[in-house]
Amino acid sequence: MSLKKKLAVSTLAVSMAAASVAGFPFSSEGLAKHLTGVASAASVDHDSVKTKIKAIYNNLTATEVTYLQNYSKEVAGIDKAKFEEIFAPVLGKLKLSDADTATSLKLFKSVSSVVYDVYASDFDVLKGIRYDVDNVKLFNNIAAKAKVDSLSFDDILDFFFATNGVEAELRNLLGSKSTADMINLIGNPESQKTLVKDAVYKVLEHKTGVGALTVSDAVYNLGITADDLVKTFDNVNTQIKSAKPAAQALALAYIRTYPLVSGGGTGGGTGGGTTVTTPGATPGVYDVSTLVSVINGKATLKLVDADVLKAFDALLAANPGKTGLTLTLNLGTVNATTVEVPLSKAIIEAAKAKGIANIAVTFNGLTVTIPVTQFSDAVTLTVTTEADTTVTSITSLKLASKVYSFDLTVGGVATTTFKQPLTIKLPLVGAASLDKELLSVAKVVYGALQFQGGVVDGDFIVEPRDTFSSYAVVENKVSFSDTASVQAWAGRQIQVVAAKGAIEGIGSGKFAPKSNVTRAEFAKMLIRALNLENSTATESFSDVSSTAWYAPYVAVAAEKGIITGRNSSTFDPNATITRAEMATMISRAVKALKPSATADATALSKFSDAAKISASLKDGVALAASNNLVIGNAGKFNPNATATRAEAAVIIYRTMNFK
Repeated sequence: MSLKKKLAVSTLAVSMAAASVAGFPFSSEGLAKHLTGVASAASVDHDSVKTKIKAIYNNLTATEVTYLQNYSKEVAGIDKAKFEEIFAPVLGKLKLSDADTATSLKLFKSVSSVVYDVYASDFDVLKGIRYDVDNVKLFNNIAAKAKVDSLSFDDILDFFFATNGVEAELRNLLGSKSTADMINLIGNPESQKTLVKDAVYKVLEHKTGVGALTVSDAVYNLGITADDLVKTFDNVNTQIKSAKPAAQALALAYIRTYPLVSGGGTGGGTGGGTTVTTPGATPGVYDVSTLVSVINGKATLKLVDADVLKAFDALLAANPGKTGLTLTLNLGTVNATTVEVPLSKAIIEAAKAKGIANIAVTFNGLTVTIPVTQFSDAVTLTVTTEADTTVTSITSLKLASKVYSFDLTVGGVATTTFKQPLTIKLPLVGAASLDKELLSVAKVVYGALQFQGGVVDGDFIVEPRDTFSSYAVVENKVSFSDTASVQAWAGRQIQVVAAKGAIEGIGSGKFAPKSNVTRAEFAKMLIRALNLENSTATESFSDVSSTAWYAPYVAVAAEKGIITGRNSSTFDPNATITRAEMATMISRAVKALKPSATADATALSKFSDAAKISASLKDGVALAASNNLVIGNAGKFNPNATATRAEAAVIIYRTMNFK
């Protein structure tokens, strides 16, 4: 089995096993056995175990930490009736007393809280759960009902994670599947459920003989079936909404920390083996968390050039013939206000020589991707987390992320503008209750906000920036008093495009939806909406002053071939734009971003006035019409009609959402 396949199998197996039990059932002895392979609690080095637990938690992203906290909080609010409903398939066979049921609920809440408490370095909770008098009594009572000698947390842990437990059986089942099957499995909860059930059936067979599992013996004696267990796992993951994300977050952090062992298993398990930790063991991601030092609230990454070059080579070897590759430096969780990442000139030059396009830096859920080909000297990225008041003191808009300031030096000289934009990926905070379409990256400039847009990607927002400053994400609710007449077909689109800063009102709370759009105005709308801004772009039109508000947008549009002048020297910025011209500009922008976009040759035939489209614009209108970026009205396209601001907002909105 290839290294990639082993990693994928291990990741998916641990993730599915952890998701089944809704979190690792931590206990002081059981977890120690799992992480160290030590059979006896008496010989466990608990400090070493704590170090390994902390290593796992240090590989959680900021977003994943919130998943743990959400799970802990949600379970804390579960009442007895809800608990009995979730665990009915098992409780129905256990027939516990009211007192034992109450203890079971308390135990479930305690174990669930551990998921977050251990992240906060509260290890005493582990000991408390293990030696709680009520918990010991509960397990003794269940052991008596099941006719087994004893039952403990360690036995439950073994059931899921021992060398013949659920996770190991899942790994065996996954190992025989093709890559295509595994890809389909990741997105198919029902198939995952079937696979877990098959694994549980196999584990339930380990009730006697060599490798016998106490829980398997107890479950068999109590008449609890694999179907009962899988139904319970499913109840946990469907009725406790935060359970699966929390479990998978821990599983993925576990894999990041202990990616592989010799023989193909997951690192840190009970089977021994040596963890592979060489740079590039996971091509494309270089774990540099151990190279981060924190002094007085400032974290600094200290890279070894030779190791980074090895990571480059591993990335290239895993992607033969591919271009545009990115090496990600993963700093893990960094507990510091300021994070400094120096990239030496040797690293920059090696990346360029080897054809590595980007170096990305990720920590605490935040990622900055740096295109390296524009630099010829050492680069240092500095990110500082600022107080929320940096933004909340100047706006009433709801904050949806932390506030970050970004700085870059090249050869020791501060640089704030870039020929190739650097991409920032900001983790969202509290965005579940906000309107995600209205989220925008905001730049703090002289005590005010400039809205830059950004594309929401799950729990993140992504935005390329050609300048650095302080940034945060806000819910930018914009309203206009004069859009009622177009509300039905353009109201939402106007609101979203305005929220992204791609289109603005005309003042006094008005939008003027039926006013015409000029060539200069549409150039700005398009460049802003598609995140194509580049402050280094230039143009040479005699009628575009370098100080004009639209000059930088016309420059980018001209440089990328999105818009052309009336002739080689004039642009005619104040002329109104026609629907056909607007469609053509949109199509050129789409092709610039997605060269594979194609047009249907018959797209124009649905318009009865297609003959009126200028020959030079027909291809552009066809592409836009083929992809539903523009549509006609009553069978006509009206190519030579001037476009209104409302129409422009709608077409910009469709283009922003074009995949």
